[in-house]
Amino acid sequence: MKLAHGMKWLKRILITLLVLTAVVAGLLLWLAQKSIPETITYGMSFNTMYARELGLDWQETYDAILDELGVRHLRLAAHWPMIEPVPGTYNFEELDYQIEKAEAVGATVILAVGRRLPRWPECHVPEWARDQSWEAQKAELVDYITAVVTRYKDSPAVTVWQVENEPYLSLFAFEHCGPLDEEFLKQEIALVKSLDGTRPILVTDSGNLGTWKGAYRNGDMFGTSVYVHFWNPELGQFRTFLPPWFYRVKENVVALFYGEKPTYLIELSAEPWLVAPVVEVDLATQFTRMDIDKFNDILAYAKATRYDKQYLWGAEWWYWLLLQNEPAMWERGKELYANGVVE
Repeated sequence: MKLAHGMKWLKRILITLLVLTAVVAGLLLWLAQKSIPETITYGMSFNTMYARELGLDWQETYDAILDELGVRHLRLAAHWPMIEPVPGTYNFEELDYQIEKAEAVGATVILAVGRRLPRWPECHVPEWARDQSWEAQKAELVDYITAVVTRYKDSPAVTVWQVENEPYLSLFAFEHCGPLDEEFLKQEIALVKSLDGTRPILVTDSGNLGTWKGAYRNGDMFGTSVYVHFWNPELGQFRTFLPPWFYRVKENVVALFYGEKPTYLIELSAEPWLVAPVVEVDLATQFTRMDIDKFNDILAYAKATRYDKQYLWGAEWWYWLLLQNEPAMWERGKELYANGVVE
């Protein structure tokens, strides 16, 4: 009797587990729904500081990205140290050129403003402001953001304002950024809206590590990063364990709470993951971290996320490789921007 009773309970437990598994699988299947785009619009981030780090002429590199690579959708960053190298004196030389060139070729620009913007060390603060208190820095940031938005709000090329970059990713670069001041982030967003109420605000979050809740809630649009191939000293080279449908599930979950919004894959990395500057690392090592096969793998992975707008990350490196007589990445990029699809 005891054995029969025990078997009955075991059967009930197994049935319950099977039902729960089926329910969870069905829920995930429902949350993973996203229309398959007929075509993918590919954009590109460009970073003046990174081009200089590679020893490149940033203007020549930028021109090549537009004229030779054929990029027509850009994400540019108004880094605070570049815009305000000394207090109260603004330098718009680099950004003026980039915006005017974008206008000339009919390109669109997502223009990012704030302290935390793309590229290491994530939070970019002018040397003159580094020893200031956070309260003093905030006042300076308001002036700098006001100057940038006021200068470019009439440009037909600028279509979106990005405010900060992955601001909720506190665990990354914490030593440079400190904890998130969410109230100030909201003030920055409100400031940009007050200066230009005609363009949407994009807020971004990490695809691998972010919850997306705060970024999705506070922006008119949302952008996620997608990294597929990683490297670090402890684990070495590894590929993400997250399936592409993971991004669709996350998007649909936050949309249930905050409504549907335009979403971009805003940072799709196609450059080597290094802990030293590229120019200090030999090509053989670089190609173990990123090469044409990994690039194609990344494109296929990103296609499976079903985002119809995807902004790549790494054209400066592709151009640097081209000058080293390594044209594979550059040539693949030309195919991509010419066709807008991944076979």
